[in-house]
Amino acid sequence: MLDRTQDISVAAQAWLDTFERALGRPDREALDRLFVGESFWRDVLALSWNLQTLAGRDAIAQALNVLAPKAAPTSFKIAPNRAPPRWVMRAGTNNIEAIFNFETAIGRGSGILRLIPDAADGDQLKAWTLLTALEELKGFEEQLGTSRPRGQAYSRDFRGPNWLDLRNAARDYGDRDPAVLVVGGGQAGLAIAARLKQLKVDTLIVDRESRIGDNWRKRYHALTLHNQVQVNHMPYMPFPPSWPTYIPKDKLANWFEAYVDAMELNFWTGTEFEGGAYDEAKSHWTAALRRADGSKRTMHPRHVIMATGVSGIANIPDIPTLDRFKGTLLHSSCYEDGENWTGKRAIVIGTGNSGHDIAQDLHSSGAEVTLVQRSPTLVTNIEPSAQLAYATYNEGTLEDNDLIAASMPTPLAKKTHVMLTEQSKELDKELLDGLRRVGFKLDFGDAGTGWQFKYLTRGGGYYFNVGCSNLIVEGAIKLKQFEDIESFTADGARMKDGAVIAADLIVLSTGYKPQEILVRKLFGDGVADRVSPIWGFGDGFELRNMYVRTAQPGLWFIAGSLAQCRINSKYLALQIKAIEEGILGREAGSA
Repeated sequence: MLDRTQDISVAAQAWLDTFERALGRPDREALDRLFVGESFWRDVLALSWNLQTLAGRDAIAQALNVLAPKAAPTSFKIAPNRAPPRWVMRAGTNNIEAIFNFETAIGRGSGILRLIPDAADGDQLKAWTLLTALEELKGFEEQLGTSRPRGQAYSRDFRGPNWLDLRNAARDYGDRDPAVLVVGGGQAGLAIAARLKQLKVDTLIVDRESRIGDNWRKRYHALTLHNQVQVNHMPYMPFPPSWPTYIPKDKLANWFEAYVDAMELNFWTGTEFEGGAYDEAKSHWTAALRRADGSKRTMHPRHVIMATGVSGIANIPDIPTLDRFKGTLLHSSCYEDGENWTGKRAIVIGTGNSGHDIAQDLHSSGAEVTLVQRSPTLVTNIEPSAQLAYATYNEGTLEDNDLIAASMPTPLAKKTHVMLTEQSKELDKELLDGLRRVGFKLDFGDAGTGWQFKYLTRGGGYYFNVGCSNLIVEGAIKLKQFEDIESFTADGARMKDGAVIAADLIVLSTGYKPQEILVRKLFGDGVADRVSPIWGFGDGFELRNMYVRTAQPGLWFIAGSLAQCRINSKYLALQIKAIEEGILGREAGSA
């Protein structure tokens, strides 16, 4: 067994050399000997043209044996100018972690290898996890840095159009249709459009809001991001180093405007995507758009990317007797500012992030607030507990940390988050005990996997405490359980014990419907049935229908946090570029 005093770079490169030789034959038995029994291989397009995770030595060796001959991976080398091989702790296991580069027949890739001693084989160092991720297509590299485009500097036509003329013409689409239509102009839409721009794929973003960034700007007054600035950079343009740790929503919205201008993205505001139909024979969509002035435009993009978030339709549950309420009833998506409710009484139904934040905003504005809990909720302090999941981003480069994030297979990510959740429960013990005392029902995610997997499976169900939980414990914000409400009345809610909660305002912080509901509305039953569920894991290790080809050719989905969109937009864009260049088939599962 290699000890810590020996050169771990040599050990990692030796493994990569042996791996490359085994792939070159390919030799299933040799591949089998390179992995521990409980191992994982996550391939991100590099060999499989899919985002897939395989678990177990036998399954990995079998898949590599099938995929390697066509992909022809070679030149596996420890990556220079990146974090060197090192001992790290991941998912509770001490291992050697090494970042490497490699090539395939059509592209160049990066990966992460994690080695541990195999107790069943004399403590020989073997792979515990392996990531192979496509970074670029040969012949279609992004023009960045030293290879940046030359522009008009050396070929000026003083009588021809200048840069602004060309930008206006490109943005207007007066004489052409885009290859890609992106529906939604938040972080997901901007990230994928920026990636496609660098790959020279003509892309138009449409958003129904009147101003770029309004999807953040119009949210409730007090909103700031709940994770820290170093995690949230957009592709190609990191936030300035002077920015605050937690970004206010209006600051982010204004950055989106600047980003669109700086990255030269084509963006139509005030434009509603009314739906689309796919022409199998012509391999393009007929997409109906309605502009702000009421005019309509039909376009025929080859790809439609839904970038409307994890979901786009407010979930307004059918609550018996709520129609009796004569005050103001709002979904949280329509709530703006508590200043309008000073001296008034409010009921907020729902205890996720939005419900807590709205309750706190109303309280801070001088309203009398009752928060109503419908189901158990995970609560964790925003610092340090909620930031534990992002610890790697506090050191090293963004490029390395994004690759590390992509490299963690779901089973090990779950194990990590169980450990982080236990740690946060200890850190937050005083707060959690106080919440229990006042009757707040807590949970910690499926099998204790915490807030991250609540987000990845259902898009919510947790609260990062920035003070509202303390107000609940103190009694400054009252807490009631939904099950204890007998009925709603014209002026509030009547409890089963006969008490009445008077209200001028009721806010439904009840989340959003699954994205497949929006797909059914915009594309019809056939497409919705073909695509099936979106987001969550089902029985697999990857998010369903996210960032990859779906069963409906030409229909793609991107959603998630700023970090998720930054990381996965690269892989989605590479697939579309490969299809456009004839390298990859349009059908999911085709090569």
